[in-house]
Amino acid sequence: MPKTDRIEVRTDETTGELIRRAAELSRASTSQFIIAAAVDRAEAVVARADVTLMPAVQFDAMIEAIDRANPMPNLARAAAAPRRFRG
Repeated sequence: MPKTDRIEVRTDETTGELIRRAAELSRASTSQFIIAAAVDRAEAVVARADVTLMPAVQFDAMIEAIDRANPMPNLARAAAAPRRFRG
């Protein structure tokens, strides 16, 4: 896939040297190193946002609450009431 999108970053000299050294040790270009690190972090952040983690006991309680019938009398009354408008 052609690389057409551009992202620029600024950093202090110490951080830049650290990143360049790590890229060199990884036998990658600075751009490749930064992209790989950013993609790893981005995937972790997105995965955490897309997944809800909870203890098993809490999950079981949630499923039980979902499965338990709830008559919701106010909603049932509202649904049974005559309609004001007919379409």
